[in-house]
Amino acid sequence: MGLPWYRVHTVVLNDPGRLLSVHIMHTALVAGWAGSMALYELAVFDPSDPVLDPMWRQGMFVIPFMTRLGITNSWGGWNISGGTVTNPGVACFGFGAFHVTGLYGPGIWVSDPYGLTGKVQAVNPAWGVDGFDPFVPGGIASHHIAAGTLGILAGLFHLSVRPPQRLYKGLRMGNIETVLSSSIAAVFFAAFVVAGTMWYGSATTPIELFGPTRYQWDQGYFQQEIYRRVSAGLAENLSLSEAWSQIPEKLAFYDYIGNNPAKGGLFRAGSMDNGDGIAVGWLGHPVLRDKEGRELFVRRMPTFFETFPVVLVDEDGIVRADVPFRRAESK
Repeated sequence: MGLPWYRVHTVVLNDPGRLLSVHIMHTALVAGWAGSMALYELAVFDPSDPVLDPMWRQGMFVIPFMTRLGITNSWGGWNISGGTVTNPGVACFGFGAFHVTGLYGPGIWVSDPYGLTGKVQAVNPAWGVDGFDPFVPGGIASHHIAAGTLGILAGLFHLSVRPPQRLYKGLRMGNIETVLSSSIAAVFFAAFVVAGTMWYGSATTPIELFGPTRYQWDQGYFQQEIYRRVSAGLAENLSLSEAWSQIPEKLAFYDYIGNNPAKGGLFRAGSMDNGDGIAVGWLGHPVLRDKEGRELFVRRMPTFFETFPVVLVDEDGIVRADVPFRRAESK
């Protein structure tokens, strides 16, 4: 397909999710640039002679637009409008109090720890200690309500109380480097939180929607639950085949090697279906035994680069065999 070089959207062609996300990010960059540029211009703007040295002669670009909207009458012809500092708090509060709780909205996706019973439902806020558990959905509602309330109060505070100029200068708020560094720090904090929740999982990253996490895979999270259920079935005098037949396909599929988040290494591109095809069903669980007749269980090693072997252990956890790494040749 011979599209010209200036068609930058070719990188997100036929991918509406990425197309939407890059435009949202573009909007964020524009807003960030406008805010930081406004602070920079306020720091260098000299309003002493509006006749012979107007803002347009001083190279101002953002301040004229702000002034046109009536943002005036402050230190340097600047006054924050109420919506600027209160709307984010109202939106945050509304999301937690109405959307998440289902009071005026569908709620959010809630599931069990093994991703088997997920569905969209209303969530009651969790105001106790359990609200700080990242796997408790109620914390999402309570935290948004609390953060939104704090944002609204902070907005009202900034509308009624103007910080002293001493604080403005002390925090170097007029320095573009301060604005940039604080913005980068905020991005780093958000990235740190997202990295942690995506690695270990949380109520905001349900397995049904995001797939198993690397931490769950490396810890044998689903495998241990499968073996626990099989052992419980054997304790009820079920045969091994009957015990395995009661394992939900969804749970067995999470433990499938093709669903390993590290499959393909760090530079994997494209969907898993493109590499492995589309799964149709689970044919059953193979029973592996060594020469002495001991039943062996598969225990995969952490797969940072998908080059670790697959080891077979007995019921006591002793390694009895291993399968060396071999790159998949599926088309």
